[in-house]
Amino acid sequence: MSHSRPKSHQVASRKAAAKKIDDVLAGIRVPDLPYPAGKLAPESVSDWQPLLFSCWTEQRDERVTHVLRSVHLNWSVRQINAAYVADRIMDVFLKTSGLHTALVSRIARLRFYLAWRMNLDGHQAFSDTLLVWLDSFQEWRGWSNSGGRSSKSLLDQLDALVIAVSVGFESGTTEAVDVFCGQWQDDSVKRNAQTGKLRERLLATEQGAARQRRADQTSRALIGRALQGRKLPQPVLHFIFDRWQGLLKQAVWDAGVNGETCRHGNKLLEWLVWVGDPSLSDKDRDRLYHVGEHLGDRLVEVWNRVFDRPLTPNALAGIGTVMMSRLRGETPELVDALSKTDNFPWNPVWLGFEAIPLEAFEPFEGRWFVEGEGAAEQRRYFFALLEETAEILWTNGGGVKLGLQPWQEFCQAHSGGGIRPLPAQTPFGEVLEDTVELLAGACEKQRKQREQAAEAARARADALRREREAVELKRQEQEAARKADLERQRKDAEEKRLANEQAEHERVYREKTLLAQKHVAEISLGGWVLVDADRPEKEASRLKLAVRTNASRKLIFVDKLGLNRREFLDDELVLGIVEGKIRVLGGAAEFDDTLSQVVGRIRGGRS
Repeated sequence: MSHSRPKSHQVASRKAAAKKIDDVLAGIRVPDLPYPAGKLAPESVSDWQPLLFSCWTEQRDERVTHVLRSVHLNWSVRQINAAYVADRIMDVFLKTSGLHTALVSRIARLRFYLAWRMNLDGHQAFSDTLLVWLDSFQEWRGWSNSGGRSSKSLLDQLDALVIAVSVGFESGTTEAVDVFCGQWQDDSVKRNAQTGKLRERLLATEQGAARQRRADQTSRALIGRALQGRKLPQPVLHFIFDRWQGLLKQAVWDAGVNGETCRHGNKLLEWLVWVGDPSLSDKDRDRLYHVGEHLGDRLVEVWNRVFDRPLTPNALAGIGTVMMSRLRGETPELVDALSKTDNFPWNPVWLGFEAIPLEAFEPFEGRWFVEGEGAAEQRRYFFALLEETAEILWTNGGGVKLGLQPWQEFCQAHSGGGIRPLPAQTPFGEVLEDTVELLAGACEKQRKQREQAAEAARARADALRREREAVELKRQEQEAARKADLERQRKDAEEKRLANEQAEHERVYREKTLLAQKHVAEISLGGWVLVDADRPEKEASRLKLAVRTNASRKLIFVDKLGLNRREFLDDELVLGIVEGKIRVLGGAAEFDDTLSQVVGRIRGGRS
């Protein structure tokens, strides 16, 4: 079978795509999958290894996500995404790989193993060894479930895969699977080395066999055409079937139907029939004598051209007897040249055989074709067109012959849809790359949508915050304005109060001053005043007015002994009385009552 490995740039591209699996496992969200309501604690996440292992050992053909939905356990986001990615990759591989249904469905069951490993290792679940092995299944694109030895051999190898993956589940490692893949690749290299030799050997063998069939069928057609509807003597028929058929076959083999030897041999065949059939040769006796005279020599001559061994006299004895009988004018016993039991099959088509033009069949050579549908389909490889017989040599792609088919029959089946070219196939690595790129694009789109939603939420929150801040600022400004207004009112009231108090104080002072001036003016000589001492430890002094000088407005006081003379200007005396440092005795009670009345009137007016 033809085998193609991915090119280095394809491998690099696929590795780069595989690395995006980690982002997909962490970021993608798929509708209708059983994601947890919130982030689960590690100890609360269910262990899914026993479940996936059971599905693998049972070789179940269902999606991992369907299995997760069927049980009520706590699955993490990473587990669910790993299951989804494994399902998505294998579903695409089922549809596009181009492998036989029975084969690709078994490979697709690896979804359980891959989901398990992706949850643990991320993109490293697709190791180089695993990817190369999965890509190598393109080597088996022509495999059919025919029940043959090669078909069973591949199924046996896949049975070994079941064991290797089971060991991996039990051990918790990928070692058994990696060993299996490596051994598979080693066997593939050995098999491909043998395939080339098998192909060369098969082609050489079939081309030789086709040439033999061409010679045999052409010789049969020449004899069939010559004997059709004739009755001939038995010795002539024995010679034709026992000797001359072999000569014609060898002549066609050597130089083809248009070769000189074949033409001479066919001509002599026609003379044998003409001589042996009285209905043909009795009409021209002279020619019969002439032909009979030279026929034996001509037969020997052509025989010697073809074969190294001589034509024995016994072989021509029957022909000689018939010739003598015919020359004597006798009619020998005749039999049907071709039995009605059809024990000598021949086809006149071989007499007009034309080689198929190269441009007609070349587009089909080296391609795979399919017959049937679904699990019953059979695949075959158009290995070569055997030009000698215009037959297609079908193989299994690995040097094993599946059969021959006439070109015309193939053309009819192809045009009628009975046989069709194998559709384009997709290696696993390409499926992985395309699928992961698609999922990564969807994941990135979701990430941007989440970022946009978060940005919109932040914008709404900022707008709400700014709105609240604006409301709060307005409230604060209003409160500040209210407080400022209250403070202004308070200040105004305070200023008014102070002004009123000041006015009251000034009115009281004026009243006191007027009253004091009145008392000072009314103090007569001999009137007494009480002057407070300058220091607290001294007692107040009682002084009597001794002299009043109107011109200088001086008042001179003395004590009761007439000593300790003190002078006051009337303004000083008034000021002392107002300030309460000096009291006018005799009129002090009257002064106090009057002052009280004045102050009372002032306070009453303020109220």
